[in-house]
Amino acid sequence: MRAINRGKQPSLAQLRAFAAVAEHLHFRDAAAAIGMSQPALSGAVSALEEALGVQLLERTTRKVLLSPAGERLAVRAKAVLDEVEALMEEADAVKAPFTGALRLGVIPTVAPYLLPTVLGLVHERYPDLDLQVHEEQTSSLLDGLAAGRLDLLLLAVPLGVPGVTELPLFDEDFVLVTPLDHWLGGREGIPREALRELNLLLLDEGHCLRDQALDICREVGRGDAPVTTTAAGLSTLVQLVAGGLGVTLLPRTAVRVETSRSSQLLTGYFADPAPTRQVALAMRTGAARAGEYEELAEALRGALRPLPVRVL
Repeated sequence: MRAINRGKQPSLAQLRAFAAVAEHLHFRDAAAAIGMSQPALSGAVSALEEALGVQLLERTTRKVLLSPAGERLAVRAKAVLDEVEALMEEADAVKAPFTGALRLGVIPTVAPYLLPTVLGLVHERYPDLDLQVHEEQTSSLLDGLAAGRLDLLLLAVPLGVPGVTELPLFDEDFVLVTPLDHWLGGREGIPREALRELNLLLLDEGHCLRDQALDICREVGRGDAPVTTTAAGLSTLVQLVAGGLGVTLLPRTAVRVETSRSSQLLTGYFADPAPTRQVALAMRTGAARAGEYEELAEALRGALRPLPVRVL
């Protein structure tokens, strides 16, 4: 057996020629099958044998046989060619817009209220898109975006993070959720300053909605009051309000879902300008699929119009 020449690598053309011969066991038929001349096919197989340092075929005047090494390597050659074909198919899929996987990260205070709209839009307009949803807090989502674990985020902004481009979707007001017997329950035109004296229940640390609520309180001159009760999610927070432990702020998109679970709640609305939050898609600046994400953002703005938000 000849020594393997490590300096040479088989070409795809050589592998295709050998795979065709291994399948047809006839040079003429193999050449016709892959659209190659018979001398070129024979030369390609010989070059592959030289590159690999093994004899792949036993040539006689009547027929072609695979050598023992050829029997083993024919399987490998076919596997390589199948993988190359799969690579080319995947590349074609990537070039087609809104196909393949899209890993979307969503914050917990957005996911339950906007995902039905997002999923409905994708199902109807982008049926070939493999949407994969990950619900995490903002800091984890941003880490995932930077590391390439996530492609696109749906969250509250502004983020102020270098290398991240925001695609604003809408603004939405906060409302005040209170127990039935609260003096502000069900009122309209509530001044923001009322927040100075209220027992405000908040989400746990790490939720951006908690930080937004605290920012609103600071804007109206409320100091950092001690927080004695917190919750991991809005559903628990609202149930604490229903139990009389205090009041809370909810984004308008969450009100219908969260307050429908209890008859012990009232919703109050602030005077203009009400405290608000902005929700956006966020992507890596210069992302390869930036055009798709911008188109998706525009489609989402249209789909979100029926919700109690101000589309941007």
